[in-house]
Amino acid sequence: MNIGILANNSKKSLIEDFCMAYKGVLQRHEIYATGTTGRRIEEATSLHVHKFLPGALGGDKQFMEMIARDDLDVVILFYNASMTNPREAGVDKIIQVCDQYNIPCATNIATAECLIHSVSRGDLEWRESVRRSSV
Repeated sequence: MNIGILANNSKKSLIEDFCMAYKGVLQRHEIYATGTTGRRIEEATSLHVHKFLPGALGGDKQFMEMIARDDLDVVILFYNASMTNPREAGVDKIIQVCDQYNIPCATNIATAECLIHSVSRGDLEWRESVRRSSV
């Protein structure tokens, strides 16, 4: 599975902790992340991460394009809803594109853990057939 991971600056440490905790699951899949988030995940976990540009420099757009092509199967997006205007960070657009293309998307640690457990159990293998049929 192709797993997309994004985190606003205030959530970078949380995403590192999440990726360390679920490294065993993540290492069996392809990980895509925006620039700084990807670098921090690699440094914290030694996982290989396909890195896009930083979010503000076009990484968010690259993510949305990958979602629209059905090339991402799961998105984990950590942002601080009380400190960040989602419209400025592109958060609302990413969530909207995930909804439009039926891509499971977690926006907090609780739903991310549910989603990663689903990935681990194989509950989302239906995404593989969706991706193959769109080629």
